[in-house]
Amino acid sequence: MADQATAQEFDILVLGGGSGGYATALRAVQLGLTVGLVEKAKLGGTCLHNGCIPTKALLHSAEVADHARDGAKYGVNVEFQSIDMTAVNAYKDGIVAGKFKGLQGLIKGKGITVIEGEGKLTAPDTITVNGTAYKGKNIVLATGSYSRSLPGLEIGGRVITSDEALKMDYVPKSVIVLGGGVIGVEFASVWKSFGVDVTIVEGLPSLVPNEDASIIKVLERSFKKRGIKFNTGTFFQGVEQDNDGVKVTLVDGKTFEADLLLVAVGRGPSTAGLGFEEAGVTVDRGFVITNERLHTGVGNVYAVGDIVPGVQLAHRGFQQGIFVAEEIAGLKPVVVDDINVPKVTYCDPEIASVGYSEKAAKEKFGDDRVESTEYNLAGNGKSAILGTGGIIKFVREKDGPVVGVHMIGTRVGEQIGEAQLIVNWEAYPEDVAGLIHAHPTQNEALGEAAMALAGRPLHG
Repeated sequence: MADQATAQEFDILVLGGGSGGYATALRAVQLGLTVGLVEKAKLGGTCLHNGCIPTKALLHSAEVADHARDGAKYGVNVEFQSIDMTAVNAYKDGIVAGKFKGLQGLIKGKGITVIEGEGKLTAPDTITVNGTAYKGKNIVLATGSYSRSLPGLEIGGRVITSDEALKMDYVPKSVIVLGGGVIGVEFASVWKSFGVDVTIVEGLPSLVPNEDASIIKVLERSFKKRGIKFNTGTFFQGVEQDNDGVKVTLVDGKTFEADLLLVAVGRGPSTAGLGFEEAGVTVDRGFVITNERLHTGVGNVYAVGDIVPGVQLAHRGFQQGIFVAEEIAGLKPVVVDDINVPKVTYCDPEIASVGYSEKAAKEKFGDDRVESTEYNLAGNGKSAILGTGGIIKFVREKDGPVVGVHMIGTRVGEQIGEAQLIVNWEAYPEDVAGLIHAHPTQNEALGEAAMALAGRPLHG
């Protein structure tokens, strides 16, 4: 009987085995705590199975397709024939399966108790799974998010979300993408490379509206050059579908027709029906409200990841999971503000950013207290080899540190590591300008941009 009680009581009991949940569990066991991890589906959550990993696999297949079409430009004579979705899906699913197997082995090897089933918070120290109550001295809510739709817009038939798009076994002739944010532009990019006629419909005035204005301008110009059509500034009104396709109507009366409608209007927090409010946790529009240290204000209940208001990114949830484990262990970790969480959008061209946009910086510090510079990747040797254009933009507080780095171009996401260090360590452009950047790399462009902002551009 004592063994059974021990098996059902943990130092930390985590509800949700996605990025935030399993990161909490892994860091907690490193710190000598016992952990129970409740998961109703598969460890790894949305990111591994229906988000980050499979979508980036599709994007890599899309990149290879573009290389095949453009091979002659690089002196490689190949003939692009078609997209074999059976093979594409086998490649994508193989990556996911391998990562899933590795995660399962890691969790098991660390001695984390995985509790399979749909859990519900039934008290500030209790999660009930399939009728069995499990106790936790500390509870961490990490239930993730789901693909949202719009009021009155039902998913089904030819109206799909990213979940269905990832399972498609054919290449449609045409698609309307509802939403010009991260999910929308990534799928638009994939499908265009696969030979699909793509139109993005975005109610706000621009694509990727949360990015810096300079980045938006380059992306929209690049998409036009690629033949990706988009209509911005007018909201969706309705959709009709039949056996032949869909017809989308906007509030201004414009209509668009295609084979499919992809609804890519963001993700909602998965908190409904899980007992949070009944246990005293404050929930606002589905999001769990916490203080800056991710505590809900109820007992020893914390929350991490997409259910906490802010940017919905796997690495943010992952870092929050580590933070909470260390907080519970008494290590007093440093809070990382959402503004300093790096972001990458894996369309073609890629977008990467961290910190304040120029507009946001001016709102915070004042119009006359902000300086910025843009370095054109056309002047970068490695970018010329890759055949990409784009820019790297630095934003600084006048006479102060860099507060934002914004990039667009092929593979610039690989440069976000140094960019987030610059912003998070409050480096001055003069500090970065003095660092050595290997040649020829796109990474050099960060150094060039810093030199320019420090008042001593080398090639300007």
